[in-house]
Amino acid sequence: MTAVVENASDQDFARLADPYRRELYAHCYRMLGSVHDAEDLVQETYLRAWKGFDRFEGRSSLRTWLHRIATTACLTALERRRRRPLPTGLGGPSAPDGELADRPEVPWLEPVPDALVGADDPGAVVAARESVRLALVAALQYLPAKQRAVLILRDVLRFSAAEVADVLDTSVPAVNSLLQRARAHLAREAPTEEAVSEPPPGQGEVLARYVEAFEAYDIPAITELFTADAVFEMPPYTTWVRGGRDIGRLISTHCPASGPGDMVLLPTRANGQPAFAVYMRGGDGVHRAFGLQVLDPVPEGIAHTVMFFDTSLFPHFGLAPSL
Repeated sequence: MTAVVENASDQDFARLADPYRRELYAHCYRMLGSVHDAEDLVQETYLRAWKGFDRFEGRSSLRTWLHRIATTACLTALERRRRRPLPTGLGGPSAPDGELADRPEVPWLEPVPDALVGADDPGAVVAARESVRLALVAALQYLPAKQRAVLILRDVLRFSAAEVADVLDTSVPAVNSLLQRARAHLAREAPTEEAVSEPPPGQGEVLARYVEAFEAYDIPAITELFTADAVFEMPPYTTWVRGGRDIGRLISTHCPASGPGDMVLLPTRANGQPAFAVYMRGGDGVHRAFGLQVLDPVPEGIAHTVMFFDTSLFPHFGLAPSL
């Protein structure tokens, strides 16, 4: 490896480093909870790696070296950035027909397209969906930055304790201590394995009914699709509600749609979960980007929907701004 690096050209660097790009993107996303920030940090990682490639001596694997650069960049970024929550992390449920509380200044958690953290990511081998699910990434945001890094590197990317110690420039006992504390904290915050297992039976039928109900703007049908304790939240609004009945009231009170055809839902995938891009019809008859829904289906129906009103996410999903 050393001999290759000593004579490496830009093409050599690209050939050796590019296979890790998706893995590094997923790692930065888990650390930062933002597709925009992850994209910036991956670019920064590759720029730093390219500049220092001629000094890479091969004492560790290229993968470990790239993750060391990426993790250091993420930890530096987290020193000056607040954690990214979902509305459910900021307070209790709201009245469904009350005024919406808009908090655009909050750095909200963002969804990530499955296509950007797919099969090239080692976490995808066994637990791709689980490792980037919104509930888990939201829980990760509560961990101190170094605990977060250790947990992701050890439990998701399957680095050894020695490799993580090298990445973080610390000792193996320190890594083990950080991992133990991180696991204990995450056990209190993250969903259980049962809650993030295989897609429930009949999911396709439920999702088809979901699209039909929203596109028909059929509030009773929408209400019936949600479980008794389902959650519906809508960053950048801190407002969130629990239960199908309140979800129906929230939508009927605040959704700008007024009848069938006002909304069009296009299927996509985000965070290992089914998702829909929502387009709303304007006064000129054109359907424009309105929001991105990420769903958590269970055997009883839809247990959780997060409606992201940040339309700057659409290009990341390959979605057009209008239909």
